[in-house]
Amino acid sequence: MASLTVSKATPVAAGSTTTNKEREGAEIITGAEACYEHSKEMLKGLGFPGGVMPLRGLDECGLVRETGYVWMRQGKSYEHYFRATGTRVRYDAEVTAYVEEGRMKRMTGVRSKQMLMWVPIVEMSLVDGGERVYFKSSVGIGRSFPAAAFSDEDEAAVDDAAPAADDAAADAKDEK
Repeated sequence: MASLTVSKATPVAAGSTTTNKEREGAEIITGAEACYEHSKEMLKGLGFPGGVMPLRGLDECGLVRETGYVWMRQGKSYEHYFRATGTRVRYDAEVTAYVEEGRMKRMTGVRSKQMLMWVPIVEMSLVDGGERVYFKSSVGIGRSFPAAAFSDEDEAAVDDAAPAADDAAADAKDEK
């Protein structure tokens, strides 16, 4: 069951990289489905494509509107392969960042496999008028990819199904 809590003193999970002070006044959402929907809405509100952080197994997520601090916590780390970019990304059990429109900075818990090494991603921003997403590593080197490469899988499935439904309706009309 999902819940939303606004708290002054927020408990911090064991092994967490954050402090109670960072989470003061946070809006906290619990429950996998509610967290997934909240994180998708937050990303889209910042201008990012909905599929850029495909975390479905979230236990808790939170946002401190005053500072832009966010966190997403899941039971264990998760790896995702983005086919459109040919990139494997690992999301730790807790991902944190400070967010503002078009940018997530001071990120923790996100790594990208480059060559044979896992490279920490510390910043993600929109460039070229939101047409590309730029990922910056902890050593200052970065790469950008088309934003369309991170489209939300749910929306892509709906978009793919719509033309098929239109084709079926047209075929039915032709048969009459």
